[in-house]
Amino acid sequence: MTGDLHVEDWTKLAAAVDEAVRRAAADEIMPRFRKLARHEVSEKSGPQDLVTVADQLAEERLTEELRALLPGSEVVGEEAVSADAGVLDALHASAPVWIVDPVDGTRQFVHGDPGFSTLVTLAHQGQLLASWTYAPATGSMAVALRGAGAQLDGRPLRSGSPAAGAPLSVATSHPDFTSAVEKRAFARLAVDGVAPRPCGSAGLEYLYVAQGKLDAVAFGWENAWDHAAGLLLVAEAGGTSGTVAGEPFRIGGGNALPFTAARDAATARRILDLLTTG
Repeated sequence: MTGDLHVEDWTKLAAAVDEAVRRAAADEIMPRFRKLARHEVSEKSGPQDLVTVADQLAEERLTEELRALLPGSEVVGEEAVSADAGVLDALHASAPVWIVDPVDGTRQFVHGDPGFSTLVTLAHQGQLLASWTYAPATGSMAVALRGAGAQLDGRPLRSGSPAAGAPLSVATSHPDFTSAVEKRAFARLAVDGVAPRPCGSAGLEYLYVAQGKLDAVAFGWENAWDHAAGLLLVAEAGGTSGTVAGEPFRIGGGNALPFTAARDAATARRILDLLTTG
C-alpha cells in the first residue's frame, strides 16, 4: 500500500469496511429491493435521476460507520452532495475522504433489476487508496488496495488484454444522461472493430473491465462517487485510464471529457483516438 495516509493496519481496515458495506446493504437496501412503495422513490434533477429511501438510509449508515473507522475523515456521498454541493469541498481538503455511492444504478434498483452496486472509496489529497465495489443482489465484493492489487470474492483480478481481432466491447454513458456534444463523441465509437453499448451501473461496468469481461468504458460525466472505486479497481487489476486531453482522471473534477478506463493501454489509446477524431 502506498500513499501519505498512515493507517496502522490496512488489512484490518479493509475487512471492517467490507463488513460495513455488507451490513448497510443487508439492512437498508435489500429489504427494499422489489418492494419499494411509490412514496419511497423521488426525482432529483428529472425523471431519469431517481433517489430512494434505500439510497438515503444506506448513505447515512455508511457515513456514520466510515467516519468511526477512520477518525478525522470526511465523507462525500452522492445524496449529501445532492442536498449541499459544498460537501464536494472535502475532495480538495487535507483530511482523508470516503467517497460513497450507496446505490449505483438507482434506476435499475427501482425497476427490480439486480444490476446495481454499492461503492466506497478511500482517497487522500486526490490519491485513490482503497475501494470496495459490492453487488448486493449477488453478494459479490471486489476490493482494490493501491499497490496491493485487486480481488473479487478473495480471488485475484487481472484485466488482461482483448483477444486479437475481436471487436472491442465498450460501455458508454447512457443516452439519457448524455448531452448532444457527448452523443456525437460517443457515436465515433461505432466503427468496425468496436462494439459500443449504453452502460448500466458504472460500478459494475468497471468491475467487468477489471475481470476482462468488458474491454473498456467511456464516460462523459465525472461524479467522483460513480468513478473513484472503479478507476482504482481497474488500475490494480492491470488496466489503465485517461482523458481526451491525455491526462490522468482527477477525482476532484475539472477533467477534459470524455474519458476512458480500459483493460490495457493499447485499448485506452484506441478509444481516446476515436473520441477525439472529427
